[in-house]
Amino acid sequence: MEITQTTKRKKYIQRAIGVVIVLIAINVLAAHFHFRMDLTAEKRFTLASSTKQLLSNLKEPVRIEVFLKGEFPVGFRQLADASRELLEEFREYGHENIQFSFINPGSGLPDSMRLAYQDSLVAKGIMPFNLQVQGDNQQDISEKLVFPGALLHYKDRTIGINLLKSQGGIDPQQTLNNSEALLEYQFANAIYKIQEEHKPIIGYAIGHGESVGYKMYDALNTLQTNYLVDTVNIRSNPYIPKDFDLLLIAKPTGTFTDDDKLKIDQYVMNGGKILWFIDATTAEMDSLQTQGGFVATARNLGLDDILFKYGVRINQNLVQDLQSDMIPMIVGSIGDKPQIQPVPFLYFPLLIATGQHPIVKNMDAVLTRFASSIDTVEGGNLRKTVLLATSQHSKTVPIPTLIDLDEARTRPNPREFTMKNLPVAVLVEGNFTSVFQHRASSAAKQSVEQASGKAFKGRTDTANSMIVVGDADIISNAFSPKHGPLQMGVNEFNQQYVFANKEFFENCLDYLTNKINILETRNKELTLRLLDAQKVKAEKTKWQIISFAVPIALVLLFGMIFNFTRQRKYASSPGK
Repeated sequence: MEITQTTKRKKYIQRAIGVVIVLIAINVLAAHFHFRMDLTAEKRFTLASSTKQLLSNLKEPVRIEVFLKGEFPVGFRQLADASRELLEEFREYGHENIQFSFINPGSGLPDSMRLAYQDSLVAKGIMPFNLQVQGDNQQDISEKLVFPGALLHYKDRTIGINLLKSQGGIDPQQTLNNSEALLEYQFANAIYKIQEEHKPIIGYAIGHGESVGYKMYDALNTLQTNYLVDTVNIRSNPYIPKDFDLLLIAKPTGTFTDDDKLKIDQYVMNGGKILWFIDATTAEMDSLQTQGGFVATARNLGLDDILFKYGVRINQNLVQDLQSDMIPMIVGSIGDKPQIQPVPFLYFPLLIATGQHPIVKNMDAVLTRFASSIDTVEGGNLRKTVLLATSQHSKTVPIPTLIDLDEARTRPNPREFTMKNLPVAVLVEGNFTSVFQHRASSAAKQSVEQASGKAFKGRTDTANSMIVVGDADIISNAFSPKHGPLQMGVNEFNQQYVFANKEFFENCLDYLTNKINILETRNKELTLRLLDAQKVKAEKTKWQIISFAVPIALVLLFGMIFNFTRQRKYASSPGK
């Protein structure tokens, strides 16, 4: 009997030691060899191939500070958790070169230092969000200033990103869900830019009245932050250097001659990409403010033939839309004081993203001023993708036309706005054909060849791309006497809301210049699975009791069954 007990004890000890050895071996192997499985339907935790390539090729550590630590409502906690999970996935591929921490900005600092620190975050592009938290009592609402963003540090460089993508008119929970879907793009794009050793070169076209003043301050600052920028005078330069990764033509006012267009054409034929922001009419915000009314006419830029050959036509019209931005108007008076209210101005349509292209996916509305519609031209080996369009309640006004500020006082007739989704921004991709293929003289071709050192081309060798926008004011900014140049997409009369103009501009630049296609990560789609808020509120106590009581009841029930079985077993054993 004694030998049997000793033998059993030895077996138990051997088994325990064996289990411990197996567990240690599993942990050692897991530290060196492990894999992850994404079982979600939308592949929530699967990184794009371009992101994996980017992270694997990092040469130095990237430190990431995420400002989502603290007491937040459920939606913001979910955004914080999603950010943490994503960065942990980043670390799987970037290893020690991805370092991150979650902090509460300004926490523990004196008020003056905290405000200075928060101002520095705003200067780096991280916009604050005034969070209203509702307590259990419906009347109890508290406000909290949060900074849903992150700072990335690489060597001596720092870049800020916003993680909350505001979208007007969309349910807040859906906005948070869209923000979560864009997290991979936000972080991957910032890492790509901050560690990029050779920035793309942008050529800013001048020579035809293009603006380089305070109205383009934000656009030029955006360019200089992320790219190398140089001006190129199309009129005086004998050719456009191929060194430019992108040519930006923003709001020209002068006429382009055939020589000018030949230079542009051969730049495209040799693989150069162009981002066009064109005002087809003379309608200007300054004229509206100073004169109260004016006659809008065609600019006659002379670009119709070259753009038509490239697959688009900017129409000689102005777009009106029932979904439009506001302008302050005197609507009456109280005593001797005028009563001013914001009223919609139909010539300021708010464009919406169309389709699922990564340039505009999950993007807020874009603010415009006197936009013209664009038609796509059939034929050719070109693919046209509409990026921005009007709402389903639009119409066009042919020019010349009288534009009067008093029009805002008149209530529009909805039956006149029967046009839907008029294109204003179009992406064209494919093999372009030269407009001068059978048109330019031998002398003109020879002149370009001698200047550039390259033979005249009648067609692109490989697929190329360009973006044409029928409103140049999309990338212009307003000016405040108090704050100076504002961010593009901000109405100078209502500076509380920022439209997605800058995001659209940056996405266009990224798409046309990005070598590893980081923008593909914007295609990620997350399914929103919401609980019934009213039902949750009504049945909150019941489910709390169930969640607390059921586990305890199960443990007690298991204990009772275990004791009952044990008593019966030993009660029936011999010798008891």
